[in-house]
Amino acid sequence: MAKETKVGKTGHGTLIIIGGHEDHDGERVILKEVASRIKDGKLVLATVASHEPDGYLAKYRSSFADVGVPDVTELYIDERDQAAMEEKLESLRQVRAVFFSGGDQLRITSLIGDTPIYRQIHDIFAGGGVIAGTSAGASAMSETMLVRGRNASSFRIGDISMATGLGLLPNVIIDQHFAERGRIGRLIGAVSQNPRVLGIGIDEDTAIVVQGHQFRVIGSGAVYLVDGGDVTHSNIAEASPEEALSIYDLRLHVLSSGDRFDLETRRPVREPHKEG
Repeated sequence: MAKETKVGKTGHGTLIIIGGHEDHDGERVILKEVASRIKDGKLVLATVASHEPDGYLAKYRSSFADVGVPDVTELYIDERDQAAMEEKLESLRQVRAVFFSGGDQLRITSLIGDTPIYRQIHDIFAGGGVIAGTSAGASAMSETMLVRGRNASSFRIGDISMATGLGLLPNVIIDQHFAERGRIGRLIGAVSQNPRVLGIGIDEDTAIVVQGHQFRVIGSGAVYLVDGGDVTHSNIAEASPEEALSIYDLRLHVLSSGDRFDLETRRPVREPHKEG
């Protein structure tokens, strides 16, 4: 009998949360990071986010084979009742690594949320496994999930839609393709609705590697942390949907490869200086 998973609590495994368009042809820093944590060489590619998953398996199978992961299988679910099918559950047994590809994050949660597949993924994570996600697969990792919103520099009060995510990383909200699609406004807007959550924006070919309450940045871009914990004023509750957001005393951190961040203290972690 499977053990009960306390959904929403920090697990004991590793999350690799990718901003999309990770490098498949050059140094492949992010794919190598995933590969380095797969001890038995088996990876399940969850293409649930895509309406048309054809081609994903061949692409990732080829790329992961080049970095030392010879066994990549696909988990695809097109209807919610499939998330309880024995053959789908069997594909995740004895597996310690799952990779969610891109598409539409709402497909992930609406198709597998609170299903046997969902609980099995939480069990893999709680047992020390690796759960990775890119693009839509990244957004779905959090407790509260950003579903859609206009890519504009000034956030309008009615511009955003959110839903419950997979709950693998509590107290954050994640956005991806961040600098490339100009999403700073909508992430600030998401945080303004509930400053308890920390906003994390991740550029393309960039990832955060989360273990416990800290993460490390890898890849070629930047990671943006929007912290509303000290906000003294916003007009989010009173303004009309077409009005621009006003918010005071918001904190922003920008991290690049090698930088670390503590999710409990909401502060970057300074590495001790090493003499040459």
